[in-house]
Amino acid sequence: MTDTFRHSGEYPQQQSSAPVHHGGTQGAYPPPPAFAPEAPPETPEPVKPPRRRARGPLALLAAVAIAAAAVGGGTAYAFQELTGKDGTSSSATNTNVVPTSQKGTVSGVAEAVSPSIVEISAKSNSGEATGSGVIITGDGEIITNNHVISGATSVKVTTNDGKSYDAEVVGTDSKKDLALIKLQDATGLKAASLGNSDNVKIGDDVVAIGSPEGLTGTVTSGIISALDRDVTVSTDEDQGQRQQQGGGWPFEYGGEQFNGDTGSSKTTYKALQTDASLNPGNSGGALIDMNGNIVGINSAMYSPSSSSQSGAQASSSGSVGLGFAIPINTVKADLDTLRAGATD
Repeated sequence: MTDTFRHSGEYPQQQSSAPVHHGGTQGAYPPPPAFAPEAPPETPEPVKPPRRRARGPLALLAAVAIAAAAVGGGTAYAFQELTGKDGTSSSATNTNVVPTSQKGTVSGVAEAVSPSIVEISAKSNSGEATGSGVIITGDGEIITNNHVISGATSVKVTTNDGKSYDAEVVGTDSKKDLALIKLQDATGLKAASLGNSDNVKIGDDVVAIGSPEGLTGTVTSGIISALDRDVTVSTDEDQGQRQQQGGGWPFEYGGEQFNGDTGSSKTTYKALQTDASLNPGNSGGALIDMNGNIVGINSAMYSPSSSSQSGAQASSSGSVGLGFAIPINTVKADLDTLRAGATD
């Protein structure tokens, strides 16, 4: 508690209650008046100046908070946007990232979100894998698939403007096929807006951005074909490098295997299904709604292949509109674990 102190001399002097005599005989008092004197008029209390209304950001924030409480939701995002607090963090709510004049267009989504999508090159003793990633903070935190960087001895990232960075792996979660990497000496990057995958509906238009076959910043579009698909993928580190040889990341769906053998170590997660074209290299890239919010991290796609007489996969015929993405709410729920350096 803070006390208030007065400096010396600030306390009013107490005056004696004894009467003061002015002239006349000592001890004499004037006769009482014939009538009681009128009471002196009451001294009016000093008028207090009107309280000034708070101005500036605090008043605006208070108004925003009251309005948000009335309609529900959005207060945290409004606070962040108005004050600039936590400026390196990505949005956690559905927002309109795409300008109004381009809202609902693939070109508008691509222009708004492409600066937040990167190409990832991961080298290991067995080769090199190429994938994609999504920037989630301005200082270079990036979400991608675990299978893109698993077993890597070095990781390099190329941003949409062509700049190249070295990156380190912060945390991995093979059971959800997720990984968090961090760029070295990066500032001022454009973080993606992370949406709410629980709001996604079958038939919603979506856009996919990634680096299929090393073609940086490739944009495709489609719809959400299905929800809650049980997709099974391998958790073996070596599989991350085999994807370059087999035409895609091996996965299982409905008891069948696609793009090769998933091996004996595997995990299953719920995925969004999309017919947006995905190809090898799209792994870890973004599936985006038409407002520019990330609703999923692309993780698996079916790529039919032709076989030689020896049974080895000889070529890939590309995407047939059967792709899967990890819902962004799954990603957000796992972020604290990844940031803590988990290596499951």
